[in-house]
Amino acid sequence: MTLAAFAYQRPRSLAEAVEAMAEAPDARWLSGGMSLLPMMKLELAAPPALLDLSGVEDLRGIRDEGDFLHIGAMTRHVELARDPAVRRDAHLASLAAERIGDPQVRNRGTVGGSLAHADPAADLPAALLALDAEVEAVSARGRRALSVQDLLLGPMMTALEPDELIVAIRIPKHTGHRQAYTKVPHPASGYAVVGVAVAIHEEGGRVRQAAIAVTGVALKAFRAARAEAVLAGQAVDQEVLAEAAGLVCDGQDVLGDVYASAAYRRQLAQVVTRRTLEGLR
Repeated sequence: MTLAAFAYQRPRSLAEAVEAMAEAPDARWLSGGMSLLPMMKLELAAPPALLDLSGVEDLRGIRDEGDFLHIGAMTRHVELARDPAVRRDAHLASLAAERIGDPQVRNRGTVGGSLAHADPAADLPAALLALDAEVEAVSARGRRALSVQDLLLGPMMTALEPDELIVAIRIPKHTGHRQAYTKVPHPASGYAVVGVAVAIHEEGGRVRQAAIAVTGVALKAFRAARAEAVLAGQAVDQEVLAEAAGLVCDGQDVLGDVYASAAYRRQLAQVVTRRTLEGLR
């Protein structure tokens, strides 16, 4: 496996990066390279130019913005997993980040790169869906914000324009929510055969707000709206948990492949959802 020839630039600022993409619209952004470079080696992608974002310091770091956490798109998975503010205010994101791949991937892969790649079995999109996160994207035309829900369109498909770059992820603080992420990983790749992210807020013994997001099951990570609706307003017991888990794939075209049939994956999603919810009790 060899890489096809390509031009290479390493911008030093966000403005320089946006300008470079405007001048070479067929180029591809290079963040951690954990997905793009293997695809290039397998000849599944052959961009004529790469714009390496590793020199853009403005895209790094995590900061507190009052009601939100601001996560720079070039923040590494390992940084997301270990950051004290994330662990305190958006713990689900750290739980998912520490389950991504292996140490090499977590040390090189980036938050923005994972979202832009939009693998339907990736860990981070599910966690960010459950946390109602949004992304900030930039191009020569300006900035815009869109929810992670609206960002994800399908396998390796997003709502980003070809010249747009994710520069940050904003996560509403979920202090006081009980959060958990459980996945059954594929033994070779580490991707989720099924992964379930849950964030629950209770008051007076009843669920005030429930978020359940699933990865690995459909063509993109999704919120299990029917299951969430079952939990809302309820004093959670085993009967309610079983009903919610049974609806986790409702309305989804469940994937069947060499790793798991559609029937098996649907059943596994129900089991993983119930266990994740029970673990919060």
